[in-house]
Amino acid sequence: MKNTAFYIATRYLLAKKGSTAVTFITWLAALAMLVAVAAMFIIISVFSGLEDLNQDLIANLHADLTVKSKEGKQLPDIDKATKILSANEEIAHFSKVIEEKAYISFRENGDIANLRGVDSAYIFVNPIHKNIFYGTYPSFKFSNEVLMENKLNNRLTIPVGEGADYATILMPKPGKGMISKEDDIFTKRDIYVSGVFPGNDQLDNTIISPLELVQELLNLPKNAAYEIVIKLRNADHADEVKADLVKNLGSKYDIKTKKEENAAFWKMINTEKLFIYLIFALVIFITTFNLAGAIIILQLDKKEQAKSLISLGMNLKSLRNIYFYTGILIVFFGIICGLILGTVICYLQINTGFIKAGSNTDLPFPVRVNFINYIIVAATAGIFGVTVARLFSKVNKRHFKTN
Repeated sequence: MKNTAFYIATRYLLAKKGSTAVTFITWLAALAMLVAVAAMFIIISVFSGLEDLNQDLIANLHADLTVKSKEGKQLPDIDKATKILSANEEIAHFSKVIEEKAYISFRENGDIANLRGVDSAYIFVNPIHKNIFYGTYPSFKFSNEVLMENKLNNRLTIPVGEGADYATILMPKPGKGMISKEDDIFTKRDIYVSGVFPGNDQLDNTIISPLELVQELLNLPKNAAYEIVIKLRNADHADEVKADLVKNLGSKYDIKTKKEENAAFWKMINTEKLFIYLIFALVIFITTFNLAGAIIILQLDKKEQAKSLISLGMNLKSLRNIYFYTGILIVFFGIICGLILGTVICYLQINTGFIKAGSNTDLPFPVRVNFINYIIVAATAGIFGVTVARLFSKVNKRHFKTN
C-alpha cells in the first residue's frame, strides 16, 4: 500500500500549483542546504589534500625511527647501540647525526644556520641528494664539503662547486674564563658548497655536512653522535621495531617513530580541521532554520487542506508525517545535490588546478576526495536536518477545530 503521508509530501514539494511564495521559500531552503553541504565537502576535501601535501613535504625530513639520548645530547654506548641496530633484520639502513646551530660568513655576509652533520649512509635514510637542483651532494672525501639550503645560499651569495671560494663556519666554544681574542670564543673551519637543495619550513637555513666537520667544531670524539636515524625495510612495522629496540637498547635511549616526531605538527593540523568542521557544522545548523521556516509556512498555507484530511479520517500522526517527510525530502535533496556539486568542483580542481594557493604562486590548492568525507558531511547535514524537520513538523489538533 502506498504511504499516503509520503505521497502527499512529494506532491507538496513537486506540484506546480500552489502559492508562489511557499514554493519559493521551500526551494530556497533546499538551495541553502545544497550550498552549505557543497561548501563543507569542498573545505574538508581541501584539508584532506593539505594532509597529503604536508606528508609529502615532511616525508624525508624524519626517518622511520629516531634514536636519541634521554639524558644530555650525546648518545651513550654508541658502539653497542650500532651493533644492536646492525643485527636487527627489520632495519635497512641507519645513519649517525649531529645537529647544532652555527654561524656562517662569506665575505661581508653572515647568517645563523642549522648545521646537520651526517655520515655517508644518510642518503639511504633521507634521499636528500635526489632534491639537489644545482651542484652535487658532498663526496665525503673531504670534511669541509657541504650541501646548503637554497635561500641561505642566496643570502650569503656563496659560489657553488668552486673550491677556491671558501666560506667560514663558526661554532661557539663551551667553557668559561677570560676572553682575549676571537679564537677563545669560536672554533672555525673553512667550507665550500658543493651543491644546493630546496628548503621548506623545516629545512630553512640548513647545511648538510660530513659528520667529521661537526665533531671537529664541537671537539667531540670520532664516534660521537646526537641521534641515529633509521630506515626500515617496512615502515608499517615501525611500532614493532621500536618495541624491540626499547627492549634491547635499554632505558638510556629515547626512540620515536616518524609519527611521534611530528606529533605536535599533526596535532595542529587536526585541531585546525576540527575547528573548520565545527564552523561549517554551525553553518549547516543555521541553514536548517530556512528548513524550519519552510515547514511552518507550508503548515500555514495548507491549513485548509489539513482540515479536510482530518475530516476524511487522517490521524494527527499521519498529518505530522506529511510535513516531516516534506522536510526530509528538502534535506536529502540538499545533501545529494550538494555532494554532487562539491565532488564536481573538487575533481575540476584536481584535474585543472584552476584555484591557486596564493597570488604569487603556481601551486594549486591540494584536494583529495575521500569516502569518509561523504559520510561526515552527509551525517552532519542529515542529523541537523532530520532533527529540525521532526521538531517543526509537530502540529496541534486545536488548529484544525472549526469555531
